[in-house]
Amino acid sequence: MPQSIRIYNTMTHGLEELKPLVPGHVGLYVCGPTVYDDAHIGHARAALAFDVLVRHLLASGYEVNYVRNYTDIDDKIINRANERGVDWKELGERYIKSFEEDLAALGCLPPNECPRATEYIDQMLEDIKGIVDNGMAYAVDGDVFFDVPRSPGYGRLSGRRTDDQEAGARVAVDDRKRHPSDFALWKAAKPGEPSWPSPWGPGRPGWHIECSTMSAKLLGPSFDLHGGGQDLIFPHHENELAQSAALGRPMARIWAHNGFVNVNNEKMSKSLGNFFTVKDILRVCPGEVIRFFLVSKHYRSPLEFSDEGLREAAKGLERVYRTIEAAEGLLEGFEGAPGEAAPPEPGLLMGSFRAALDDDVNTAQALGHAFELVRLLNKQVSAGDRAGAAESYRVLRAMGDELALWRGKPSDFFASQRGEAAKGLTEDEIAARVAARNEARARKDWAEADRLRKELSGLGIILEDKAGQTVWRYA
Repeated sequence: MPQSIRIYNTMTHGLEELKPLVPGHVGLYVCGPTVYDDAHIGHARAALAFDVLVRHLLASGYEVNYVRNYTDIDDKIINRANERGVDWKELGERYIKSFEEDLAALGCLPPNECPRATEYIDQMLEDIKGIVDNGMAYAVDGDVFFDVPRSPGYGRLSGRRTDDQEAGARVAVDDRKRHPSDFALWKAAKPGEPSWPSPWGPGRPGWHIECSTMSAKLLGPSFDLHGGGQDLIFPHHENELAQSAALGRPMARIWAHNGFVNVNNEKMSKSLGNFFTVKDILRVCPGEVIRFFLVSKHYRSPLEFSDEGLREAAKGLERVYRTIEAAEGLLEGFEGAPGEAAPPEPGLLMGSFRAALDDDVNTAQALGHAFELVRLLNKQVSAGDRAGAAESYRVLRAMGDELALWRGKPSDFFASQRGEAAKGLTEDEIAARVAARNEARARKDWAEADRLRKELSGLGIILEDKAGQTVWRYA
């Protein structure tokens, strides 16, 4: 049986053991983007938080049906398409492709299903009709509104009471609504807008019904986990719950939400104009560094975005790759002695690493155990302990596989980090200069050896003499 994993449930405000409806199989629905612009780093954090969860579930022996949707019809999409004079479908396709490119660059697994709202209009209409028939919604001038005061338990996810709701902010102002908190299930078409036929006239679905319908169709009326950013707790997830309850569907047993990415202690968002797109950051920073930065804090904690944070992430990854490089040098050609026992410490650290991820996907703590192993491996390399280093190296690589970090060749990572000055040299050319310096040292031509070191240093390449050999790295 797969191991026990605990997840923080926003609904109950506490950690709960994940007990799948179907033993060994987890159904997960995560709210995806509204595709009218490039994704920002806040979107990336949400996607990455659940990518790490999915990877850990898979590594723990679970089968996972991971669904993440695209909202491909929305006011924002229509308005942006009109501003640019392009077809709304074309705009949506462009930004779906952009989003998938960004997440691939960050090492995210593709979900099992990526439903688009426009593919499920007929099913949404069935659900809206069911809610109306159950007396939980009403039609006005071609619009259909959910009657929030008639929904028992509304607010149980967000903690907001119906009486506290006021028009404005994230609650749409409309005098035709019976209560300010009532929200649209179906929106009557305006001139020039895309629309679909319905019993109430041409129009399109509201945002919230999309996820209620798609999650039920792909995962069933009840499923294990529903995820998304903290900003979706209200109104989106609260309204999803209400709609689904009106249809007799329990929805998710556990609701999980990642924290905000902040800039100057303020939530990053497109509405505030303080956002950085993933593509902007990828132009100056490798995707692996961004991933390391995003998983360096627990997914529920706020994360302050800064250049300094990215630099620290790059240094942390470089430290791991330097250790891997040194271990590979020591272990070249090593096969181990017959019957030689592996040291216990790497296995114990792997156990602690997995336990941290079992405990609400605590990546910050898991990384701490990984760096304990880095320190151990460095000591083993310095001592020339090939048997110990072989086991620590294997476990460190296994940790990296689970987090989708430090899986590549050290030289490839260093190349991604090198400065402009070094970009004119190939690795073979660098190796030739290092060999020439070693030859100068062997014949005790210290002046020539020093000249070559300074020449390489001026090109952004640092030499390190240790354990009887010279290794180089980009500054």
